[in-house]
Amino acid sequence: MTKLYGIKTCDTCRTAVKALGCDLIDVRATPLGRAELERFHTRFGAALVNTRSTTWRGLDEAERSRDPLDLLAAHPTLMKRPVIEVDGELYLGWGKDVQTALVR
Repeated sequence: MTKLYGIKTCDTCRTAVKALGCDLIDVRATPLGRAELERFHTRFGAALVNTRSTTWRGLDEAERSRDPLDLLAAHPTLMKRPVIEVDGELYLGWGKDVQTALVR
């Protein structure tokens, strides 16, 4: 079973959903629990936080220095997306490497 975590207004997420034929779990509408965030952070580390996003640029230094899991819980749009789960395996983003691995 394929799960795609992202935001419904994100063009990259929409492209991935179309290519994979799966449903999107909108992390803004349905915030991720601490356990899910920990699992994603354990797998991807600092790459999970999108430091090129508009949300990140709007944060002050004190906010940016918070624990990444607390930051992602407070600001779901900071998560690099999509996070794709296929049979327990996690993938981050929709780059050529992920597309090659997942699109048949």
